[in-house]
Amino acid sequence: MARRVGNRIYRFLKDKLKLPINRAKSGIRRPVHFTCLGFGFVPTYRKGEKGKYQLVASDKSWQNLKQKLKRITRKTTPMSFDERLQKLHEVSWGWVNAYRMASIQIKLEELDGWLRNRLRYCIWHHWKKPEKKRRSLIRLGIEPGMAYAWSRTRMGGWAVAQSPILGTTIALKRLKQRGYVPLNEIYQQITPNKRDSLFLMT
Repeated sequence: MARRVGNRIYRFLKDKLKLPINRAKSGIRRPVHFTCLGFGFVPTYRKGEKGKYQLVASDKSWQNLKQKLKRITRKTTPMSFDERLQKLHEVSWGWVNAYRMASIQIKLEELDGWLRNRLRYCIWHHWKKPEKKRRSLIRLGIEPGMAYAWSRTRMGGWAVAQSPILGTTIALKRLKQRGYVPLNEIYQQITPNKRDSLFLMT
């Protein structure tokens, strides 16, 4: 049935409307195997909702977003911290607005945690010399002896960024004071009354 209807539509578009049809991108398939303009579908897995699917951002869309955020927060990229935050703000608002109708909250929260560690890594790298790291940690409330030890640590910068020493001192509240807006907060601002997904019945 579905194939017969699909063939009719194909012939109508091709013969009557003279529209070019990409056969590789067209066809009859289940929602979970379908992507269009960066969107896809996954089952809801909710009780009493068998045969329903929710709209999500495709894996490729998430990968593209992460690559953009990664370029902005690369520690060797020559820009100030405020410039990084401004560029993050522009990319984040644009992407979230484009995919606001999809179910993206959980993945946004996961990406937020990764992004905050990237920012901490940039700050740690910017401090450069051990003495500046020591003084900076003390200003953030770390006891002098511990600040000295961490400023001389042999741990890599990414490991330090994920450690409690920066997680508790350069916490979310402090980053937000500098102008950082979490992805999930952007989502809440754009879609304050949205449930959490768009459903498709099969």
